[in-house]
Amino acid sequence: MYSANFDYYRPTTLNEAVELLKTKSGAKVLAGGHSLIPAMKLRAASPAALVDISRIGGLSGISKDGGNLKIGALTTHTAIASSDLVKAECGLLAETASHIGDQQVRNKGTLGGSLAHADPAADYPTAMIALGATMTVMGPKGTRDIAADSFFTGLLTTALAADEVLTSVSVPAYGKTAGACYMKHRHPASSYAVAGVAVMVMMSGGKCNGARVVVGGVTGNPVRVSAAEDALIGSAADEAACAAAAAKVAAALGNPMSDTYASGEYRVHLATVLAKRALMTAAGQAK
Repeated sequence: MYSANFDYYRPTTLNEAVELLKTKSGAKVLAGGHSLIPAMKLRAASPAALVDISRIGGLSGISKDGGNLKIGALTTHTAIASSDLVKAECGLLAETASHIGDQQVRNKGTLGGSLAHADPAADYPTAMIALGATMTVMGPKGTRDIAADSFFTGLLTTALAADEVLTSVSVPAYGKTAGACYMKHRHPASSYAVAGVAVMVMMSGGKCNGARVVVGGVTGNPVRVSAAEDALIGSAADEAACAAAAAKVAAALGNPMSDTYASGEYRVHLATVLAKRALMTAAGQAK
């Protein structure tokens, strides 16, 4: 199917892109295009105009900034998955990027495009909440930072204003101070997450002193399961403790999504199983 008619703009600066978004009613940002273009072809999205930011300099790349990694919004999934810096300082993010789509999608799709689209079955949102990431956006009033916990506001919606552009993401560089893992049940056709779990486990003196457990793909937004985190803290993070923590997942997943591939009940079951496996893997790394 063909998309509806639209105007096309290719700005060369961020200021120009923001001005276009401000003045062109119904405009949408185009980055890698792997989320927006298929939606337009299916008429699930019909923006009046596209603002292509792919030629704007300075929006891609990975660097260390104090205790954080700063990643440009136009950085591709392949660049993140293959980065030695990301693997060493924030292995969870490299692992998550390697699970996205197939090689063609990873070569073209971008970090910012995936986050701004906020597909409930995407991989990055789950990992970003687990990592405690911060999104930097630019609009007519300048730049502002949005915590990952507040960025995803609903099904395919974010805290981004219509005239703002996501420019970069900052994630803590935890190095070897924690164990982390991302696991998902992959849809066989799309490779999206039918259910995905991102976890982090921190250990000290043989006991867990910190944990983050986030489930994606099951509900409209990723869900941080604080009950599972609390259940693990203070334990030896052995198999029994990880199983007890994972058992808290189901109660946190209200109104799970259902489709022709998987019922909501099945998604919740998958999340519980994956949570135990991911917690055991992360705890093993932390020890």
